[in-house]
Amino acid sequence: MRNGVTIMSKIKRTLCHLPLAFWLFTFSIFHQPSSIAEIRYVSHTGSNTPPYTSWETAADSIQKCINISSFGDTIYVANGVYEEQVTMIQGLTLIGAGIDSCIVDTRAFATGDFYSIQVSDSCFIKGFCILVSNDPDIGAGLRGVGQTGLITANKVMFGNVGINLRDSDIEIYNNICLNNRTGILTSNSSSLIKKNTITLNNSGIRISSFDFSYTPIIDSNYIETVGDGIKISFGTKSTITNNTIILKQPNAIGYIIAGGADTVKISNNSVIAETGTTGFSNNLVPTFQYNNYLTGNFDDMWQEQGVINAWDNNIIKNNVITNAGRGIKKETNNNPTIQYNNSWNNKVNYLEFIPDTTNLSVDPMIVNGDSTKEELDFHLQMFSPLIDAGDPTTLDKDSSSSDIGLYGGPFGESYTYHDLAPLPPRNLNSSYDSLKIEIKWNRNSEADFGYFKLYRDTTANFIADTTTFVVSLTDTFYQHTIPPGTKAFYYKLTAVDGQGNESEVSEELAIIITSVNTGKPTIISDYRLYQNYPNPFNPSTKIGYKLKERGYVKLYVYDIKGELVSVLVNKNQEAGYYEAEFSTSGFRNQEPGIQNLASGIYIYQIIVKNESNIPTFSDIKKMIYLK
Repeated sequence: MRNGVTIMSKIKRTLCHLPLAFWLFTFSIFHQPSSIAEIRYVSHTGSNTPPYTSWETAADSIQKCINISSFGDTIYVANGVYEEQVTMIQGLTLIGAGIDSCIVDTRAFATGDFYSIQVSDSCFIKGFCILVSNDPDIGAGLRGVGQTGLITANKVMFGNVGINLRDSDIEIYNNICLNNRTGILTSNSSSLIKKNTITLNNSGIRISSFDFSYTPIIDSNYIETVGDGIKISFGTKSTITNNTIILKQPNAIGYIIAGGADTVKISNNSVIAETGTTGFSNNLVPTFQYNNYLTGNFDDMWQEQGVINAWDNNIIKNNVITNAGRGIKKETNNNPTIQYNNSWNNKVNYLEFIPDTTNLSVDPMIVNGDSTKEELDFHLQMFSPLIDAGDPTTLDKDSSSSDIGLYGGPFGESYTYHDLAPLPPRNLNSSYDSLKIEIKWNRNSEADFGYFKLYRDTTANFIADTTTFVVSLTDTFYQHTIPPGTKAFYYKLTAVDGQGNESEVSEELAIIITSVNTGKPTIISDYRLYQNYPNPFNPSTKIGYKLKERGYVKLYVYDIKGELVSVLVNKNQEAGYYEAEFSTSGFRNQEPGIQNLASGIYIYQIIVKNESNIPTFSDIKKMIYLK
């Protein structure tokens, strides 16, 4: 399982190379001993002379070479574009020169129920880029109809389905499915689908069967979807583990059952919503949902869904839901088991039921939950309240008591808990009363938090060290009297945990002191326009700004051509810190057409006028919208 996941823009994954021992074992299974097995070659630079047993005599067509081959033969295909439909024979090994240079292109002639490469029983295929069809309703890149085989290290682009398995147990490793309507589709299959990258698809993986005798395993795949990450239409006893699912449209769902199925096991998956509606939705069959991590912009516009929806026969334990709209919802008149979960920092953590004491609402203290800075990392820190807090009837992989979270439980991971510093304090702001400055900030939420350290200087951009240290305190405010003759103060904060680890410094708070006719000082905070967060964003982002005095504020959003997109603020406001939300969802802001914005760079600008209608502050920043 990956330690972290980048959710911004198009995420590129390097194909994993399986060890030599694996290939030798694979060949021993898929190839019957034969004294007449041949190695053949395909290349546009060969002489096209049968039986194509050297690069010099290589065939100019993949299918030509297959047509004279037998069970156990191996065909190597050189770099080039091969505009042909390929039908393999049983027991054939087909190895391309690589996904960037060995291309099977069927876009010009794909029609109807089409396939680019038909994979037969006991076949092995590796190293091709397959371009299926310019029509998203037509064709499959690799179609398997057989009993066994291996498909690995291929890239399938365009068309209706990337890889389509029917009545077969072909194993699918390390492939890339890109821009297909459905990445991988299986029917009546107990296939192992592992370590594939499925991006920019309407649906990631879809599973179905005619009875419950099939046991597909969906493990360690990376899926980006605008529809369903993993969907079971009907049938099967599926095991779904260690997958990463990125939701990229408002109605996207991480995992859904849309028809009858037998018991489904869903464990140690992460579902991250750039924008989506639901993490797990299953109202028909028993499911075991253990040690999953769900986070992000789950924004169900009708407010009817939870990130996890709990129905009859659902057993929901050891999961974490953070920073979303709604956490775990118990559907009315159903009796699921909901225990040992952590729903934290959601608008509503638990819906339609009162959680028992095993369910928590605490900061999980993961290594990194801020995707705007670096890769997400859901490993628990040392002193996390989720360590050993899970279901006591299950154990972690290292045989210790089960953790709540992504890496707990028997399908999780053994790792070292790192003792990291707290996050920097946020939202510093100030006020003035009776010759005193009062500074306030947000409280840290880490379980091992100890105290704050306040630093002050009379020079901007100062260094927070022992020479500028003022006081240690556990409160979230500080007051002091203004010294005579002082012109300006600048403040920074850090947070310190119980082990003495000190955070990075907070943003700098500037306070300028001026005299007025009454002789009493006035406290003024600087003007500032902050970078939006998250950035890139989809569908919404927040823009912060700070006013040093009362004024008329206009906050605009423009496209890269300079055309006005939205007016976020247009009114008088008092001094202080504010945040405005920019959303591409017309349901949220009721601006016609805004939901149709194209991906790209947008500009936001603030203009502030004082009470004499004189411009006093203006600033511009860029932000990125990614569909």
